[in-house]
Amino acid sequence: MFRTKRTGLVRRLWRSRAPVEGDGETDTRTHGSGGCCMGKSTKVTGKTSAGTEAELKALTHSILKKIKEKQLEGLLQAVESKGGARSPCLLLPSKVDTKLGQQSYSLPLLLYKVFRWPDLRHCSELKRLSCCESYGKINPELVCCNPHHMSRLCELESPPPPYSRYPMDFLKPPDSPDSGPSSTDTEGTTYSAPVGLSDSQALQESGDRSHWCVVAYWEEKTRVGRLYSVQEPSLDIFYDLPQGNGFCLGQLSSDNKSPLVQMVRTKIGYGIQLSREHDGVWVYNRSCYPIFIKSATLDNPDSRTLLVHKVFPGFSIKAFDFEKADSLQRPNDHEFTQQPRTGFTVQISFVKGWGQCYTRQFISSCPCWLEVIFNNR
Repeated sequence: MFRTKRTGLVRRLWRSRAPVEGDGETDTRTHGSGGCCMGKSTKVTGKTSAGTEAELKALTHSILKKIKEKQLEGLLQAVESKGGARSPCLLLPSKVDTKLGQQSYSLPLLLYKVFRWPDLRHCSELKRLSCCESYGKINPELVCCNPHHMSRLCELESPPPPYSRYPMDFLKPPDSPDSGPSSTDTEGTTYSAPVGLSDSQALQESGDRSHWCVVAYWEEKTRVGRLYSVQEPSLDIFYDLPQGNGFCLGQLSSDNKSPLVQMVRTKIGYGIQLSREHDGVWVYNRSCYPIFIKSATLDNPDSRTLLVHKVFPGFSIKAFDFEKADSLQRPNDHEFTQQPRTGFTVQISFVKGWGQCYTRQFISSCPCWLEVIFNNR
């Protein structure tokens, strides 16, 4: 009856905390909020004891009650929308430690664990997203504790599991059903490419350098819509996102009535975020389902096969490295002699993977996928 607005916000936040997995140990790689990209399994302890749960609740409530009301509203917006709504930074003192049982946690780590990743062990496992206003700024006194301004870092496994490999015979001749289209249209201009050249090669030969990449959306073997030019440092690509800005796939007109394509469309959700940063281009999986990525710069330079990497929800991976791509353009590379622009193209499939251990051997068989084509600097 006499509940204050602050108390209501704290209670809603606690109800929206990240769930801890059920009884026993669970491999979080099979769930939306945890896991790693081709990395070692991350184990999560089962349900917390009643004592630990009560202690965690009391600790969390005591922290939240010290936060400004406006900051609580921003945190609640981020948590309840699961990162779908743009939310402000939650700037809190960086040197405050909290104690839960015998374990001490930094304030950011505790909030990240409570509201997003219960299995998180250290902040070094995280990467700050470019949407964070404190990104790149040095402030030793304050740190952003908004859990949806962070992502988990993928750990590449070596050697990769067999499912991620696919044979080199994916390099089909020009008359193959799986070969790329023969023309590219972008921003009202059509570039005709010689037979057998992909969109990426056609774009590179056009000489257009006004953007750092373009994105093509495909449904199986058909490209849907025109190429989307990317000039801003960061781009959200999504199917259905309230108040979203970026490349909305749901607005594209598609004639594909395949039940599988229709189903995968509904699972794209918040999609991904492409971000060009000082060390390369990062892909952040914002959806509730895995994505699959193939990029030449993710592989060993001496490898004669490219790998398909699985990226779980909430994880980021450096999908492209411009300097490494330049070094890959070697005349003796088997793949690049047949498709010279392969090193400057990244392919991303939503929900469904492709490769040797899947029924889909080629990405052109995937229901919904993207081709990200980079300009060679």
